[in-house]
Amino acid sequence: MIEDLTEEQIRNALQGISVPPQPQIMVDLQMEQVMPDPDLKAIARLISQDPGLSGSLLKIVNSPFFGLANKISSIQQAVNLLGANKVVNIVNAQSIRGELTDENIVNLNRFWDSAQDIAMTCMTLAKQLGCLPPDEAYALGLFHNCGIPLMLSRFPGYIQVVEDSYAQSDARIVDVENQRLNTNHAVVGYFTAKSWLLPRHLCEAIASHHNARQIFLEEGSKDAALKNQLAVLKMAEHICRAYRTLGNQSVDHEWNLVGNSILEYIGLSEYDFENLEATCREMMASGDGLYYQD
Repeated sequence: MIEDLTEEQIRNALQGISVPPQPQIMVDLQMEQVMPDPDLKAIARLISQDPGLSGSLLKIVNSPFFGLANKISSIQQAVNLLGANKVVNIVNAQSIRGELTDENIVNLNRFWDSAQDIAMTCMTLAKQLGCLPPDEAYALGLFHNCGIPLMLSRFPGYIQVVEDSYAQSDARIVDVENQRLNTNHAVVGYFTAKSWLLPRHLCEAIASHHNARQIFLEEGSKDAALKNQLAVLKMAEHICRAYRTLGNQSVDHEWNLVGNSILEYIGLSEYDFENLEATCREMMASGDGLYYQD
């Protein structure tokens, strides 16, 4: 039986984690935790919609305190291991850390909407294609842009930098960030994911997620596991129109540069992908009410 975590252990585990939780998720979790018999599945479902809370939970479960043989990326597994009481303590600790101004909440809405939609679409694609475990695909979709809220909190006007990045037709999205800020959200996301003790291959995929063009063009330069992760992620981003939600653009320049290479690698024709895209949209629309821009 796993013993209770102390408040000090929770504070130590959360040290350095500053991705703020989504306010509505916090409200829903607080409503669930006051129920006479909190539902672990409902708690896991709510937490899995929020990158900050999910990262905090996985960091604790993957810490030496638990001594797991293999690091996990499944929120449901983490909640089951911790139990309702410990999860509530972690959520409350994160709530104290995550106070936001109204302006930041408005700016982060793009990030939250995109993270949830892409995570669900990654999981759907993984189930359809069979090239990734669905839980791993969900985690990648949820966490791949976890560096964005940290960049937003550090650099005034960062949203404009993001929009300018997505407007480039023949350059990596991170190139504009590197030029203007001397860092980028993929690098920050990589170190954030490492601090959360996520599995190494997920951290590496986060670091590489705007370098897909080079990875798919260089024959034999990268392993199949990374290509599978990036293929699912890039398809999900395109289906969810991240270029609109995050980049405020009408054209997905990144997909135009790498899409054909990804479809060739996966073995899909344009027609196949259009059908898969329609399937994903139908499943999402009939499921959790996820948000897509038309």
